[in-house]
Amino acid sequence: MSKPIRIAQVLNRMDSGGIEAVVMNYYRHIDHKQIQFDFYFAEDSTFPQRAELERLGAGIYPIPAYSHPLAYHKALYGAFREHGYKVVHAHLSTMSVFALFAAWRAGVPVRICHNHSTAAWGEGKKTLLKYLLRPFNKLFATAWFACGEKAGRWMYGDRAFEKGKVYVMPNAIDTEKFTFDPMARAQLRQELDIPNSAFVVGHVGRFTYAKNHEFLLHVFKLIKQKRPEAKLLLVGEGELEQQVKNQIKQLGLERAVIFTGAREDVAKLYSSMDVFCLPSRYEGFAIVALEAQVNGLACFFSDRITNEVILRPISGNIQEENVCQLPLAEPERWCEAILESKRQPTHLELRKYDIAICCAQIENFYLKNEERNG
Repeated sequence: MSKPIRIAQVLNRMDSGGIEAVVMNYYRHIDHKQIQFDFYFAEDSTFPQRAELERLGAGIYPIPAYSHPLAYHKALYGAFREHGYKVVHAHLSTMSVFALFAAWRAGVPVRICHNHSTAAWGEGKKTLLKYLLRPFNKLFATAWFACGEKAGRWMYGDRAFEKGKVYVMPNAIDTEKFTFDPMARAQLRQELDIPNSAFVVGHVGRFTYAKNHEFLLHVFKLIKQKRPEAKLLLVGEGELEQQVKNQIKQLGLERAVIFTGAREDVAKLYSSMDVFCLPSRYEGFAIVALEAQVNGLACFFSDRITNEVILRPISGNIQEENVCQLPLAEPERWCEAILESKRQPTHLELRKYDIAICCAQIENFYLKNEERNG
């Protein structure tokens, strides 16, 4: 039996973020007899996936962060030359240019730029850098990927998207994993010291500018005034965590907000919630939005989030949708809508984001390109 082909997957970090979750979802379900992944990521990552990657046979290559460009380039160029990859898949959005340049120099024939995000001007220099680097990815990429239409159009342009030059690789999930679990609800509420009667507002995401915890806390403050027993469950970690904690103290919400940190049982944590909020300032494609809907939660998203993430009922009856999109300028409206909501288990159209179907499609892409350049 021939050995599986190896694909270099280049990520910024291996922590507990959304991009890592997407790549891991695909890796778990891909046919390891035909395809294996080698992971390249910043060496100071927390790397909670280590044991699983080792068990599944992945290649593990910690490298200097791209904030050290010379060392970063040297490490990637050397590895790509040594291993002779036919395919390098960079998940760094606009920062992919640095990994793709190394792949181009190393003679890798298939170089995938994968965009997972968009941008908002509120991040100052970070946003400016995104716009400056965006066009250069086209110079070194042979394939243009995006997590969805909005991210694809932002990165590569409307004309490229409409001509079919952008391959949309959805942020697919294992749908069965996220179905509502009443036993998990009881167990996790007990573990987190949440009374059964409490109204729990949940959020899953890194503490970053994009996720907009600041607005979420203002909404929750209004909810708390009308539902004194309410709790806010924040799942994740990130650079703005202390800033969020300071705001919680200023608002007098210390006893009502629960921080779980990064968790491996996020799929179960959804069951402990009553509603799910995602007031993001921008997103590429929020995988947590799919997960929460599959769980049957009433979901509240900002109008900055692409409607691609809204799952439609199989019945076609829009009254069965459990998603409400709202503007970020009106916390009172969010509060009112949330308090009127309830869990509404619905049979949703999941085929488009089913990991088994999406995995077969990306397997076909990798194998065809490997064969063509073998």
